[in-house]
Amino acid sequence: MPPKSKTQQRILVIVLVLIGLLITIFFGMRALHALRRFNGHHPPPPGKVETDVELIRDWMTVPFISRMYRVPDEVIFDALGIPPKNNRDKSLVDLNREYYPDTDGFVIEQVKSAILAHQPAPQPASAPTAISAPSVPAP
Repeated sequence: MPPKSKTQQRILVIVLVLIGLLITIFFGMRALHALRRFNGHHPPPPGKVETDVELIRDWMTVPFISRMYRVPDEVIFDALGIPPKNNRDKSLVDLNREYYPDTDGFVIEQVKSAILAHQPAPQPASAPTAISAPSVPAP
């Protein structure tokens, strides 16, 4: 091979490697940003029911919220007035854009209200019972 051809080949390889690195860095930064935005919130462990509706975010789907708050997803879809078919995989923000485009935040507020209405009333704390000390017979 002539020397000029080897030089061109090396330059091409270096350029392609640099382009690959730039693409990797770009998508790595996007993944890192998405991970930070996700904030690591997961459904509560089995047996514990989430009650704080302020944890609901617009990226969540109705089935995810349904599992998290132990509310049937039909209750949520009924409160929104939309059919569950073809809407189970859509986020709340997507549902809002599709069904209520003129009312920002309508879907998320309706979901919060439906969950609060479906949760059982808080149980009053029972008063602690007095524990009596064992009686000691008199001498």
